[in-house]
Amino acid sequence: MHRDDYPALRSLGFEDDELKELGLWEPAVGSPADLAEMYVRRSKKKDSLSALREQIRRMCAHAVRESKRIRHVWFEQKSASKSYVRREEFEKATAAVTEVGLSKALYVYKTSRLSRRGMGQVGLLLDTFEEQGAYIFVVSEGLDSRTSRTVLAFLSEQARDQVKDLGDFVKLGMDSHKADGKWTGGVTPYGLRAVKGEGRLEHDPKEYPTARRIAEYLLDRKTPAWIADTLNEEGLKTRHGRNWQATGIIALAHAVTWAGLVAQRERMLDKNGQWTGKYHRGGTPMFDKKGKPVSFGEGVITFAEHVKIKSILASRAQKNGPVGNRARGKREVSNLLSGIMHCGRCAVQEVSSGPAYRCYARTNEGAHVCEGVSIGRERADDAVTQAWFGHILSLSPESATLHEIAREWLAYKDPEKEARKAQVTAALESAVSREMKLNKEFFVLGRMTEDMFDSMRVQVGEQITALKAELAELTREADLSPLMDPEALAALWNGAGIAGQRALLRAALTSKGIILKPSQGRGHRVPAIDRLDFHWREASSPEWEAAFEAGVRLVERTRTQNG
Repeated sequence: MHRDDYPALRSLGFEDDELKELGLWEPAVGSPADLAEMYVRRSKKKDSLSALREQIRRMCAHAVRESKRIRHVWFEQKSASKSYVRREEFEKATAAVTEVGLSKALYVYKTSRLSRRGMGQVGLLLDTFEEQGAYIFVVSEGLDSRTSRTVLAFLSEQARDQVKDLGDFVKLGMDSHKADGKWTGGVTPYGLRAVKGEGRLEHDPKEYPTARRIAEYLLDRKTPAWIADTLNEEGLKTRHGRNWQATGIIALAHAVTWAGLVAQRERMLDKNGQWTGKYHRGGTPMFDKKGKPVSFGEGVITFAEHVKIKSILASRAQKNGPVGNRARGKREVSNLLSGIMHCGRCAVQEVSSGPAYRCYARTNEGAHVCEGVSIGRERADDAVTQAWFGHILSLSPESATLHEIAREWLAYKDPEKEARKAQVTAALESAVSREMKLNKEFFVLGRMTEDMFDSMRVQVGEQITALKAELAELTREADLSPLMDPEALAALWNGAGIAGQRALLRAALTSKGIILKPSQGRGHRVPAIDRLDFHWREASSPEWEAAFEAGVRLVERTRTQNG
């Protein structure tokens, strides 16, 4: 029986024999006090796997010295410096300690692996661990949060300052390069390539002929859908070897860089007003002091053609429609499984089409792309509903997945509360950071009188106390009772509506969702459940069969009552 983290450990390059030597072969069992979580992060893909393996070896050696077993190795490839990047694996590692109580320790290799967002965030994290009687150990620096809390906070603040300085320098350099008409890096528009070492764009011999054809079609008022169909029929592929789609043609048409011009694009913000790391498409050209657009070099189209193409597209778009209007938002989904279920032939999403779910690639790009897989919508919805009931009822109350489902459901039901939680958390991080800096000014640097220190410490302490109390109220443990009782679960599902049911379903599934397997031929009917392959976040218990039968009976009884 393999551990849950076995695939991640194999992806890091460990062989089975070494995993056995490190104690990472069999699932770790025991009391929480005898177990520890391990978190490993790879900031960039160029970071060597051999270095990561060595980090794990050293953390395992420390676990042996503490007579602990590693319950789970949480590994992810993400930067910790950007506030908009959510580190799901880190959240799961801390939740395993602080929320589910599966272990009492978290090992990281360096303080920078813990966080680069400063002492405010780290201080709150240490508070949470201390409340649960748990601790964090930084192996390379030998820091135990139970005895080295202040040192950990100062090191995290130092890491934050380093990231801020680096970010400022990078932004300054990019702004300077843009003003000078130099390509700042990234993916070039189709038909163009960057000249290495020169900071300018030029025509890509392989792509430019097709790119220019697209431009001429657009200037000739051909629709993006017609252009995509024409290119696909001729067997022409995108840069990544895929079929053309109308959305890709539209994105090219709106891209200022397709005209070889420097773009000024608006940042895309989340619901809390924080940058998501993405920009809205298109943008506007950057102009120099003489009022002329700044050029990167060659473009597929001229600036005048860019303006004309945008005008043509705008003339077709309905008033307040999605083209060029970011405020309109997305159309509300009116069925249960669109985007959640995937084609068993090509893995592309299934979408609602008439009375059935059909492969998006087959519907929009033709049979030469995928033969397609389809199923009656009502049959699929019923089968998935039954499976969801059975799966949820089979989970134990200690299940991390069950707690995650409850949290996500509450976030869906009360988005204002979630927004306030984010605001309070940010304010608390800031207050804790101010408190740590205050201590540094008085105790370490001696640049503050005792009276001033006492006065400011009281004010900051009151702020922290009030914010902690509000955050505790906002993060009160989710009520799992509706997910454990069949009747309450049915009431929850039936009262959620389509959007709510989709949220509940997504919370229980991985990103792979549900795979719809091809049928064995016309007239060969099998139960819909037999054609569905579910990728649950957490495997069901051995009692799944009984729970599934209970789910079937519950759905049937609910349908009868509603009818």
